[in-house]
Amino acid sequence: MTGAPAESSRRARLATSLAFTAQGFVLLLLLLSLDSFKTRYGVDDDLITVAVAGVLLAAAAGTFVADAISRRGGSWVALVTGLTLIGVAVPLAASAPTFGLVIGAFAIYGLALGMVDASQNMQAVAVQRAYGRPLTAGFYAAWSVGAVVASFVVSAGIALDLRLEPVHVVFLLATPVTWVSAVLVARCGLRTQDAPLEPTGDHPRNHVPWRPMLVLAVAVVAYFAVDNATQTWGTIYLLDALDAADWVAPLVIAPYLAATLVSRLVGDSLVRRWGRVRVVRVASLIGAAGLLLVVLAHGVVAATVGFSVAGAGLGLIVPLCFSAAGALSPDHADAVIARLNVFNYLGTLLGAVMVGAIGSATSFRIGFLIPVALVLVVAVLAGRFATPAARPESTTPQEVSA
Repeated sequence: MTGAPAESSRRARLATSLAFTAQGFVLLLLLLSLDSFKTRYGVDDDLITVAVAGVLLAAAAGTFVADAISRRGGSWVALVTGLTLIGVAVPLAASAPTFGLVIGAFAIYGLALGMVDASQNMQAVAVQRAYGRPLTAGFYAAWSVGAVVASFVVSAGIALDLRLEPVHVVFLLATPVTWVSAVLVARCGLRTQDAPLEPTGDHPRNHVPWRPMLVLAVAVVAYFAVDNATQTWGTIYLLDALDAADWVAPLVIAPYLAATLVSRLVGDSLVRRWGRVRVVRVASLIGAAGLLLVVLAHGVVAATVGFSVAGAGLGLIVPLCFSAAGALSPDHADAVIARLNVFNYLGTLLGAVMVGAIGSATSFRIGFLIPVALVLVVAVLAGRFATPAARPESTTPQEVSA
């Protein structure tokens, strides 16, 4: 049993949680605005798919930028930089006069998104190590809070006929939310840094453990395929396939996000009681059952229940992946996390791009079968989620000066 965490660790936990909240809030504002972008610029689903693919490529590059920054100044520097860039890029996308400029703004946003995704997980794992107990599910619960709030903001604006398009909501809210979070991370972020990756005389084989990391990568791909298929195409699926009302479609994503939030709020305690392997296996099977209900649904209520069940099951997978990744090589946790985070975008590509492409060509019922198959693969691989006992997660990371 570890003692009480230091005040600096408690402040870092709060700042990192707020960073997760801000990222979830702004991302959902954008995703729920995709239909508005289609109407505003007169583009179809194919062009939206191309734009999403561009964001993913830029985000993958942003992950490596975060890795480079974190090795020189610490992950808190990369997180502050990424949040600041999001506060600039998102309003540019929301207010651009032409769709071509929107694409350019999306590219900047994608770069910043990758930086934030990677560096906030680095901070989360470092804080978890400082506390000496599982915390990553709680950080992702903060992300879910931001996402749920965003879904209600967009739905309320439409339902109340405020004549405030989602793109304007993004413009008004994204910058203050991300910049306030950036200031807090700058003041309170945990000042830690990896050991050098280059071989040294005492440690000639310092490297990233690729083989066990690839097992975690499969689960990361599966989770983000499901998550982004739901958030990117769930609203359009409800509008086009199930004839949902305009104000209902974005709102019904909220139960999925709320179920994800609930699972993450209890996730750390479940891991302490049952272990990572059991939690991942059960969560995967629950998630697959929920997705099958979505595929078979013939009404909004059934689809909403399916999304909710999927969220309850799958909400724990990705935080446990990054938690496990941080334990694979504690001295190089940031480097492992940065490389694992790249698979985030492969999953997003499958969920947001491939599901969209298949949905446009055939139907979204068929498109949503892809995440089902991936989640079942995670259930099969759950037994390999255990991390070596010789690599305790309580190892203290290297402290660096501010």
